[in-house]
Amino acid sequence: MRTTERRGLAIATTLTLLLTLTACGSDDGPGAGEPVPGVTDTEIVVGTHMPLTGPASAGYSKIAPATKAYFDYVNANGGVHGRKITYKVMDDGYNPATTQQVVRQLVLQDKVFAVLNGLGTPTHTGVLDFLHTNRVPDLFVASGSRNWDQPDRYPNTFGFNPDYTVEGKILANHVKTTLPGRKVCFLGQDDDFGQDALAGVEKVLGTDGVVARETYVTSNTNVAPQIGAFKAAGCEVVILATVPGFTALSVGTAARLGFRPQWVVSNVGADHPTLARQLGDAAGLLEGMVGLNYLPMQGDTDNPWIQLFTKVNTEHNGGAEFDGNTVYGMAVGYLFVQVLLAAGKDLTRESLVEAVRKGGYQGPGVAPLRFSATDHSGYGGGRLSRVSGGKQSYFGPTYETDEADGPVNEYTAPPVSPPVNGVPTA
Repeated sequence: MRTTERRGLAIATTLTLLLTLTACGSDDGPGAGEPVPGVTDTEIVVGTHMPLTGPASAGYSKIAPATKAYFDYVNANGGVHGRKITYKVMDDGYNPATTQQVVRQLVLQDKVFAVLNGLGTPTHTGVLDFLHTNRVPDLFVASGSRNWDQPDRYPNTFGFNPDYTVEGKILANHVKTTLPGRKVCFLGQDDDFGQDALAGVEKVLGTDGVVARETYVTSNTNVAPQIGAFKAAGCEVVILATVPGFTALSVGTAARLGFRPQWVVSNVGADHPTLARQLGDAAGLLEGMVGLNYLPMQGDTDNPWIQLFTKVNTEHNGGAEFDGNTVYGMAVGYLFVQVLLAAGKDLTRESLVEAVRKGGYQGPGVAPLRFSATDHSGYGGGRLSRVSGGKQSYFGPTYETDEADGPVNEYTAPPVSPPVNGVPTA
């Protein structure tokens, strides 16, 4: 063999070996010295999908801007281990097909470090496998579906909201103890949101304790058939597992039909300022509505977290209207910064996920965060609220429970206050 041929063979062999090693490295995640997607010495890029338009945009479109505002506040105070956070927000219109498109763009084109607070049960369910296959941290999903709490199947996915079964149990416990003997109806979204919430309600009231059950789809804004069925059944209490737009539709439709039950509403659809904006002059129909929340109430101006978030909203969110969605978005941002700090200066996707698994986080929530190696469900309870005199306020204790058959218990740990400068420390 000629010398030039031997050299060519050696070069080809070396290239083949390098390609093989590179392929192995890509299968196993970034190796030593390889760049971490979305992370440089000065920046951390994360992304989300949100309904900035469409049937779930009412209220929810305010969440991501509030999260970004909190990140901008942290960036103005030095960032996290010297890095600034960039938040890419993609509109999916609450359409699962669009969610898949925008999440693929975030991961494959924008190379985000993590997906944070993607919103919606039907939307986010469709990207779970894609994010898992690409080993992207999938943190603090904006939904209470039990899908996010599957550590063995989706080790990089974690929830934020109390799961809907937990919430259903707490709401039903209130109905059972304070409204005994009343006829109870249930309206839920036609997916895991509604199904999980109903499962929680029936764990407390029993299947015979709900006299009528109806569902809705977000593509059909006519809920008169469902509300009419409740009126015909003589329901005195209606439990709603609804997004804000369909809470408002249900309340408004009931009034038009001369039907005035006691409304008991899931936290995701019970933010009073959002509902009042949608109902306009009919906002008084919300009087007496009972909801559930697990974060400081937006109108509690004496609460130090509300004072912090109001300051951030003024300085970095253009003084946007302040409601429960604003509080929610900033609470998500605060928790994410806590986790980034815990993950350390040598930031990797693996160190981020491990930081969440270790748990032990406290922040603005009134209920416990349950993160551990075996529990990815987020908040484990909440507190009841009531609308009175046009204002939404807490009443009674905080409750916690599980998604199985455990009791609904009071949670007595006191809330914590934010750091002096509003930025968590390592």
